[in-house]
Amino acid sequence: MQSRTEADIVKAIKAGELFECSIEDGSFQIKVEDYVPFICTAIHNGSQLRSELVNRCLLDTDQRYFEEDPYTGELIRSLPITLVACDSRYEYDLNRPLAQCVYKRAWGLKVWRSPLTDKQWHRSAEKHRQFYRILDALIAALEQRFGASLVFDIHSYNKGRQSDDAPVFNLGLEQVDMDRWTPIIERYQNCLESLQLPNLKTSVEINRVFYGRGYMIAHVNSRFENTLVIPTEIKKVFMDEKSGELYPLVLQSLSEGMKHTVVDTAAFFARRFTKKKQAKRKHMLASLVDPAIKRVDRALYQLAKGVSTLQYVNPINIAHEMKRFFSHRTKYQPEFTYRQLAMDPYLLREKLYRLPVDEIRDAGIQQLYREVIDTISMKVDLLVSIGTERFIYNSLRYYGEPGKQDIDNARFLLYAPAIAEQEESPAYNAEQMREILQQKAVEWGLNCKVETSSRLVAAAMVSSGRRALLVRKDAKVTATELQALAHHELGVHMVTTLNAGLQPLKVFSLGLPDNTLTQEGLAILSEHFSGNLTLKRLKMLGLRVLAVEQMLLYRDFRHTWLYLTEEHHMKPDEAFRLTTRVHRGGGFTKDYLYLQGLCQAVQLYKTQPIRNLFIGKTGFRFLPIINEMIERGMAKKPEWLPAFLSSPVEAGPVMDYLLQSIQPFDVSKQQTIVITPNTTSEIKQAI
Repeated sequence: MQSRTEADIVKAIKAGELFECSIEDGSFQIKVEDYVPFICTAIHNGSQLRSELVNRCLLDTDQRYFEEDPYTGELIRSLPITLVACDSRYEYDLNRPLAQCVYKRAWGLKVWRSPLTDKQWHRSAEKHRQFYRILDALIAALEQRFGASLVFDIHSYNKGRQSDDAPVFNLGLEQVDMDRWTPIIERYQNCLESLQLPNLKTSVEINRVFYGRGYMIAHVNSRFENTLVIPTEIKKVFMDEKSGELYPLVLQSLSEGMKHTVVDTAAFFARRFTKKKQAKRKHMLASLVDPAIKRVDRALYQLAKGVSTLQYVNPINIAHEMKRFFSHRTKYQPEFTYRQLAMDPYLLREKLYRLPVDEIRDAGIQQLYREVIDTISMKVDLLVSIGTERFIYNSLRYYGEPGKQDIDNARFLLYAPAIAEQEESPAYNAEQMREILQQKAVEWGLNCKVETSSRLVAAAMVSSGRRALLVRKDAKVTATELQALAHHELGVHMVTTLNAGLQPLKVFSLGLPDNTLTQEGLAILSEHFSGNLTLKRLKMLGLRVLAVEQMLLYRDFRHTWLYLTEEHHMKPDEAFRLTTRVHRGGGFTKDYLYLQGLCQAVQLYKTQPIRNLFIGKTGFRFLPIINEMIERGMAKKPEWLPAFLSSPVEAGPVMDYLLQSIQPFDVSKQQTIVITPNTTSEIKQAI
């Protein structure tokens, strides 16, 4: 990291420069990625003790470390303006007045073998003064720019000295003017209380363990009328305070939670007390993209761009095995063959986990990339095991399996009585489909190809790498099915493929975790709001869920085929294709996600804008961070969007009833759908 003098730093602040550096003597680091009306400090984060004092100190490294606040700098790394101490509080304590900043005794223990010399004391004291001169310059610049500023003074405390019910967060507010700042404190407290940490119950109390009697708030209060300091103590739930062992998952969750809490509170503060009355969350974060994100993203894409599930899991001898199955009067167990992997899976996994994700400062984006890497690694495991007994286990890891709600939703749809839908016969063969779909792509401004293929299980599939829509050579569809395919494959899968290609970050081409659930849910939602989702199609989605269930229960191709033909009266060739879908590779559970994805897509569509989900292969649960990345200029708004977002078609009361009825169970409402044959009477009433 660059080193700069105090004069240089103050000059840069006054000039409004963006910079990051260590102070010349290495005592603290300062980062200004954007000028926002708040600062985050971690003044007890450091553990350095200058060499001339090491042998003079009676306390060893472990003893000092116990009373320091390690990782508090990590908790604020996502934020744009930070001051993080590198020196140990045992050299000088920044939260004590200058005259008392060098300990003689601390926590009942004598610190020095002999008193420090005047020269040694003054050197420590000058570091103390230097820190506060720069803090003062920074606050003065923010008050001049915004009219007011906010300081989050972050500390940690040892839980061993406290009662078992000591809070995770303690706000020390004795020196805070509560008549003036109560709204900000309440907002901050509420945000902290909402944080979810692994295996921990979040609690926030005021003046319970610490009272906020430190020097930093006193110093700022005495010099700045319009700056609020919030002393925040965090219990060391993220580490073993005795051994120093870190709990990385807790630290990651806490860092991400603190980012959102601080940003939300700062935006609220800005609207109430600064000149920036229109402040939003995006205005409280750095607008420049962290170079580490770009480095990790580029390296990840180069490693994983060829890892395509369907390219390898689709059998290459489907037609041949279908003929043999029926020539043996359905008593034959198909023996599918698959493409060879064009990768070294072990080397790929090794390189994936060597990517320097920890260099990404933003906790939310860092976690996104961690999850993407984990997901790609699981996908590699899945591909390596195609055609083996391990495949079904890896499919369950990657896609999951249908739960009770999925099964109930599927059966609910299959119990639905026939409704007055126009009877259609297959009128379009593969070549006609190709021509019409190519025309539709041109009409929607999608620069892609439409081709036929003999190696598909589905009627059509988008090949993202080739930017092509592939149509199965023996496919035959009705006019409605053809329109549904257009809105499903071109309107969503091709749209997200093309949008991903325009993104500065390639992670949206690789796909976020749960992108299969999201992509298929959005694609069927597109069928629905284009007026092309039929009860027959919904029943097929239900059958896919039950086919996966049967595959998992019996692991027998012929049993699944008989179940579909005898129990649900599917045509033999259609049943073969569906059975192939769920048995390919050795047991492929993906197909149950279509119905679940539709459920979640409908629910999300009703509650908030979803257009940003179409920037690439995204995931429902990542929508907040995607929105943030677009607002900060890290990602681009989608250039192409499905037609239904601008002109949705009314589907009618029956379809609306069915989709509403398969919503995921909401525990908070204490109700669920009980699926029985009698439920069909309700559908008849809707009709």
